[in-house]
Amino acid sequence: MKMGWINKSWVKVVFHVAAWIIVFSLPFLLRRYPAVDTPKDPDERGFFLVNNLTALLWIGVFYFNAYILTPVFIYNKKYLYYFLIVLGLFVVIMTVHSWLFISLITGRGFLLSRSIGFNIPPFMLAIAVSTAYRMIIDKNKTDKLLQQKQEENFKSELSFLRSQVSPHFMFNVLNNILALARLKSDQLEPTIFKLSTLMRYMLYETDEERVSLQKEIDYLNSYIDLQKQRVGGKVELDVHIPQAEAYQEIAPMLLIPFIENAFKHGTGHIKNAQIYINMSVAHDTLNFVVRNRYDASETNESKDRTSGIGLANVMRRLNLLYKEKHDLLITKEDGWFVVSLQINLV
Repeated sequence: MKMGWINKSWVKVVFHVAAWIIVFSLPFLLRRYPAVDTPKDPDERGFFLVNNLTALLWIGVFYFNAYILTPVFIYNKKYLYYFLIVLGLFVVIMTVHSWLFISLITGRGFLLSRSIGFNIPPFMLAIAVSTAYRMIIDKNKTDKLLQQKQEENFKSELSFLRSQVSPHFMFNVLNNILALARLKSDQLEPTIFKLSTLMRYMLYETDEERVSLQKEIDYLNSYIDLQKQRVGGKVELDVHIPQAEAYQEIAPMLLIPFIENAFKHGTGHIKNAQIYINMSVAHDTLNFVVRNRYDASETNESKDRTSGIGLANVMRRLNLLYKEKHDLLITKEDGWFVVSLQINLV
């Protein structure tokens, strides 16, 4: 539920007015009323006016300290100036208070020491609360700006990682098209059409934070079809990717690097080349497994310089998008490279 209305100016004004009404009402709500036969104090009305008019000064102290003194002097560590101004402010308030007392209460003499002792607690309370209020407000603003900055950095990093995935994929597919052109294959035209479909998805669908899982599955199947044209019958392929439910969503271009890696390092001069791809979704948890044979004797020098970029990127994206909602296990054993990924899609 959206709560944007709470930040509107008029709502803040209403909250402040309501808070001051409550503060001013407390003395009347908590006061002990005298017995019926108790003589009425002739200066009762005068004390009422003096106390309430003085209380209005605390409102001025509160906002003057919150919006001027604290940011100008406390934040800049000018504590001596701050203390002197606060002391001067108290002297001004006591001057006004004494004038009100003398003007409105005629039956009693004004005692400065008693008046100071009576007014110091509310004055200090107004200063302390207004300082804390200003610091809390500024801390919330700082945290909000930091969060916005982190979100922008998060989006920028995801865009950068996604842009690294796309050229790698394009490089592989264009090589496929080049091979088909050299062979003058009848599959060239449908391959180019399928590539244009994939590019449309990459350019116009993947800017969203989430896409339909079925669209991602269609993308994977199209990519696998293109790779089948390249490897022909040289690789034993076992692919099981079922249809997804309409409501299921996933981050775009998240699974393709694992399949790319399988075709990149599980084909070519690999003996008995085999690639298994299996996906299932149960209870909104996606299970994705890719297995391919690899050449264990292949040295680091003989590898493509871009080897591992796709996997490194997708691992980074998983940590950004599904930090506590995924489990990735990559193993090499008995000539098999195995990727096992579970993602909570909710």
